[in-house]
Amino acid sequence: MIAIALIAGAPETVQTIMSFFVKGGLFMWPLLVCSIVSVTTMILRGIALREKNVMPLVIESEIERLVPGASPERLMRIVSHDQSSLARIARVALQHLRGPRSENVEVVETRARHEMVRLEKGLIVLEVITGIAPLLGLIGAVSGLVHVFSHLGLSSGASDTRQIALGIAEALNATVFGLSIAVPTLIAFSYFSKKVEVMSVEMETLVVELISKCYYGRSSREVIPTKSSPLTTAPTPTPVV
Repeated sequence: MIAIALIAGAPETVQTIMSFFVKGGLFMWPLLVCSIVSVTTMILRGIALREKNVMPLVIESEIERLVPGASPERLMRIVSHDQSSLARIARVALQHLRGPRSENVEVVETRARHEMVRLEKGLIVLEVITGIAPLLGLIGAVSGLVHVFSHLGLSSGASDTRQIALGIAEALNATVFGLSIAVPTLIAFSYFSKKVEVMSVEMETLVVELISKCYYGRSSREVIPTKSSPLTTAPTPTPVV
């Protein structure tokens, strides 16, 4: 019954929305663009910032299960086929284990800053819309008031009253539409910003734990020689004359 009632009332609802939009004046169009961009950005950011896309549970579990000083070969195999932010940071840390710990930490911090930029991608759009939507609504309100005062005294009777009503409707509709865009956009921006901050702290904690386990028992300046390193080449004996 509810569905039937909604279907029956749909044309009237659409007509009311169209009437609200038309009476809002010219500035309703840029506000409509802002609303479309805002909703699209919120959907895309909601998908991109899902925890399984940023911090897969399998990588978290493997880092926590890793024994200090043990070989991280299994973790390396997992992160080599994963495209999440945590996997990319962990992969950088594992690829620089042969160098000193300080150098590894510096490389990981650089990669982490890059991942933060990737996670915050699109949030600037929400921040801009939060600022400009109320301003566009305010401009629409001023435009409506200009129309009100411009028609005062030009005509008399019902025509004058109708023009004043249209001007007031334009002012109020634009203001309401601008605020109705800004409020949910601000909520989404605050939510996504806090989520990125929390996930960045969690990733930092996991990667610090990974580095500590991999360098367990090693000096902070110790370098593991490679097969091609001159450190592994036996010194040539000096001939005795």
